[in-house]
Amino acid sequence: MNRLQLLGRWTAERMTVFVAGVVLVYMFLPIFFVGLMSFNDPTSRLAYEFQGFTWDNWRDPCSPVGMCDSLVSSLQIAFLATIGATILGTLVAFALIRHRFRGRAPTSLLIFLPMATPEVVMGSSLLALFSSAGLAGNLGFWSILVAHIMFCLSFVVVTVKARLAGLDFRYEQAAMDLYANEWQTFWRVTFPLVFPGILAAALLSFSLSFDDYIITNFNHGNTITFPMFVWGSAQRGIPPQVNVVGTTMFLIALLLVLSTGLLQRRRSR
Repeated sequence: MNRLQLLGRWTAERMTVFVAGVVLVYMFLPIFFVGLMSFNDPTSRLAYEFQGFTWDNWRDPCSPVGMCDSLVSSLQIAFLATIGATILGTLVAFALIRHRFRGRAPTSLLIFLPMATPEVVMGSSLLALFSSAGLAGNLGFWSILVAHIMFCLSFVVVTVKARLAGLDFRYEQAAMDLYANEWQTFWRVTFPLVFPGILAAALLSFSLSFDDYIITNFNHGNTITFPMFVWGSAQRGIPPQVNVVGTTMFLIALLLVLSTGLLQRRRSR
């Protein structure tokens, strides 16, 4: 190998690292800005520049009236929607991968429709559904929860299905050859292997539900979620405490991802 080839390989390796670094900076720059603005002390609520450092936003994050109430509502809905969508989606994924039944192919195709449907169309369709069922006057927490479970379900099915498709079924066969029954095989072999996919689907569902505004806006009734509070506050100036909530959610998500990675490394060792 001559010097020109060595130089080309060295340049390609360094260029790959450089491009990857640029992409990471591009992705995390808005998050860094949110964290920086959580310490901002603006002279007015319509100012979006960093004008001074303060700890007051972190000391009293609930000072904007209604913000913490909307945050609690979003967390409750996201938590319940994650549980419901994860359970139902995991069962559907197992059924599509492990069983043969009439309508299996159309069902797999229909699973993708909520993911491909624009949220405006889905939100208005759900509103029409609730109205035709006589629930237009009772929209609120539960109507939002039903809507969130519905659109999170597709993401759970696709994520868990991808994990099951790459699962080596010989592990289960080996467990049964060692006299494990179906229940023991599932909990000691199948579930630990599928759990990373289920966890990823649950985290994705939680973030989608917590962050949703369009579908929620059609079906919220008198319930105000955190994204709706931020949208309403934007007309009068977003309080800096909103950045505190965003930074906290990012740090919690980062901690969960790092913890999961460390646990998987320990298990692999």
